[in-house]
Amino acid sequence: MSQIIRDITEIARCGAQYRTDELEPVELKGCHASYLTEICAHPGISQDKLAKRICINKSNVARQAAILEEKGFVTRIPSATDKRIMELHPTQKTLDLLPQISGLLKRWENCITGDLTEAELEQLAGLLAKMKARASEYMDGR
Repeated sequence: MSQIIRDITEIARCGAQYRTDELEPVELKGCHASYLTEICAHPGISQDKLAKRICINKSNVARQAAILEEKGFVTRIPSATDKRIMELHPTQKTLDLLPQISGLLKRWENCITGDLTEAELEQLAGLLAKMKARASEYMDGR
């Protein structure tokens, strides 16, 4: 494995653990931050579309959506046009928690980029955008 991939993987794992630590008081795991922010940004998003947006397989999204529903963070409602499609909606509990989630995501970003200059941040953002586009191309072509 290349050092770049190793570093990206380690940063992602550390970030996941940070989110898990921060969300532990509300009985959520680190992965739930991305689910809830997307559901809040797109109320009524289908489980399939959510899976594509956060690059998680459909079965994991269905499993985590069930957990989030059980804990009172989302409601799953069959689509009016196709009862096989489950739409995800945030509950008030999630809407109330969203500022805390946004804050912890920003704190993590500040933690890992705190000693970078503005020029370095801009360069990093541009390089990551290129890498993300290539990764998205791969995923769309599967």
